[in-house]
Amino acid sequence: MNEKLLKPYDPKETEDRIYKLWEKGGFFAPEAHQHRTDNPNSEKSYTIVLPPPNVTGALHMGHALNSTIQDILIRKKRMEGYKTLWLPGTDHAGIATQNVVEKKLKKEGITRHDLGKEKFLEKVWEWKEEYGDKILGQLKKLGASCDWSHTRFTMDEDYQKAVEKAFLSYYEKGLIYQGERVINWCKRCQTSLSDLELEYEEEKGNLYYINYPLKDDTSRFVSVATTRPETMLGDTAVAVNPKDDRYKDLIGKIITLPIANREIPIIADIAIDKDFGTGAVKVTPSHSIIDSEIGERHNLPKLKIIDQYGKMAKEAGEEFEGLSSKDARDKVIEKLKELNLLEKSEEHTHRVSKCYRCNSVIEPQPSNQWFLKMKGLADKTKEAIESGKVMFNDEKWKKVTLDWLSNIRDWCISRQIWWGHKIPLEGTDDVLDTWFSSALWPFATLGWPNACTQNKNTCTPQSGTDLEQFYPTQVISTARDIINLWVVRMIFSGLEFMDDTPPFTNIIIHPTVLAKDGRRMSKSLGTGVDPIDLIDKYGADATRFGLIYQMMGNQDMKFDESHLLAGKKFANKLWNIARFVLQNANEKIKDQNAKLQFKMENLTKEDKEILEKLDAVTKSVNKDIEEYNFGQALHTLYDFIWHDFADVYIEYSKSKETEDVKKVLYLSLTSILKLLHPFMPFITEEIWGTVPVKDKKPLIIETWPI
Repeated sequence: MNEKLLKPYDPKETEDRIYKLWEKGGFFAPEAHQHRTDNPNSEKSYTIVLPPPNVTGALHMGHALNSTIQDILIRKKRMEGYKTLWLPGTDHAGIATQNVVEKKLKKEGITRHDLGKEKFLEKVWEWKEEYGDKILGQLKKLGASCDWSHTRFTMDEDYQKAVEKAFLSYYEKGLIYQGERVINWCKRCQTSLSDLELEYEEEKGNLYYINYPLKDDTSRFVSVATTRPETMLGDTAVAVNPKDDRYKDLIGKIITLPIANREIPIIADIAIDKDFGTGAVKVTPSHSIIDSEIGERHNLPKLKIIDQYGKMAKEAGEEFEGLSSKDARDKVIEKLKELNLLEKSEEHTHRVSKCYRCNSVIEPQPSNQWFLKMKGLADKTKEAIESGKVMFNDEKWKKVTLDWLSNIRDWCISRQIWWGHKIPLEGTDDVLDTWFSSALWPFATLGWPNACTQNKNTCTPQSGTDLEQFYPTQVISTARDIINLWVVRMIFSGLEFMDDTPPFTNIIIHPTVLAKDGRRMSKSLGTGVDPIDLIDKYGADATRFGLIYQMMGNQDMKFDESHLLAGKKFANKLWNIARFVLQNANEKIKDQNAKLQFKMENLTKEDKEILEKLDAVTKSVNKDIEEYNFGQALHTLYDFIWHDFADVYIEYSKSKETEDVKKVLYLSLTSILKLLHPFMPFITEEIWGTVPVKDKKPLIIETWPI
């Protein structure tokens, strides 16, 4: 027996060494299986693209869970003999990266404007080279078996050409247009944001009831309720529901807008909720996306009263110009009280939209932006999902996605920042939304469009290229909060640019990892957990075990560190099992190794039972992994190894010295190591290194049991 097994298992001593062994051997490459002559899957490919983490990012628990899921799938398929490609890379993360570099410069007492655009972008590239691959190094510590030779970045030169090609293709088809629309504007980042880039917080405020007097009868008022009375200075109508009997006789009447003393109409619109506030709402088309849609339906004028910095503009009136929104609100309320037009105010909790990067309150306002028409692209995506070309692991997310696609708006794809893919048209300095380039990830990383035969409207991959071998991918695993930001956009991009071929067949939406008390994990809340700290404390295998063991069904996961401790104990148990089995394996068994032969008539009831259970476990684990029930597969393995094999059969074997018992022990151990390898790759590879097998290959490329 290898003397290594006589010492306790030490993940810190083992994991980095084993990972270097895999890397040095080239076992992460698609060709890793080519030594095998009996491989029925040698011509089949299996591809996963790693959702590219932001270059600003560090590994969090969601990354750790998702990467473990993908690694389980890749390791199993690699052992099955497929040409596996798990393609890694990072996203340039426009706003996020620009903000990080700006904060760094601020500490040095300078701004990006002091540097100028060219010098600032040099600083961003310097930052990226120094810090941008940190998260990929952390994934290695977790055991991720990505093919690092295929690592891509969304600002690589070839990738930039792919983004330009995609933009111009849409543009030439008339799907991209420029227009003034009310968009979400971040006054801190000084850029537009799509609806999907907003975060929402419940905030306590006030709901103000303001009386708007009728022009022809100043004794009559229409009471409107608003959380933002300062925006009344930009009102161009009051709207009511046409089915609201309270206001039927007022539709078409004229109101004198308080303070501004402008005349505005009362209009009827079906979008108005009769039950909110008074049932009558002020319409400010320049500072509300919903109001702008009402304004377009009724041909209302737009009056921009808040500028790009969140200050009141000249159009708000001389006494308000230059005030912040809050100061203007206070002044408007004061004036309304003087005019005796503030009916009442009451406490009100409402949802406030904020920038997903800097947490500033969003200020909707009209802006000249670039948009991608979404109706046709959304319809193609719906058809792919409804027909089963693309399948979710949970029907719930299929329904959510189809509902969103049915109500989709054109996508604002331009951003007013410096770091990113410049829109390839003269006369604009805008860059593209980060998600525009990310949407091309499954095929741009494989050589599109250079790897296509020369055809303007479709892509037929050239023979022998990565694009031909590895597109489409088989599965994407990701979090639910980027289904619409990223997954949907990858689907329609694949359909558009890869000859109606979706980029993947299956979508795994993994559970959200919550704190133990059910709150979201967050540094600011004190509920965040650093996976690297857990790896240092328990080892990568135990960390992977703890995450997957808690993943039962599609329910969100309340993270409990005790499961990682259980994973560490399980690793030690496996180590002790291996020591016992290999101590008792005689030379004859070692020589026969995987070709052990049994005479059924010589086997005892206990021998047959454990072999039957091993066969059932093998089938069950195969089925569960293929159906993405990773937690169930691990529970099955854990129960079999600890209870059926260790507690029952090993204890039984201690009173037996027969060769058949030793064969059963040996065969069971080798099968266990293979089945457990995708979940706990380091310790299984380390034990495998001590198993005496002729012409032995590393476990990572051994044959998967079926």
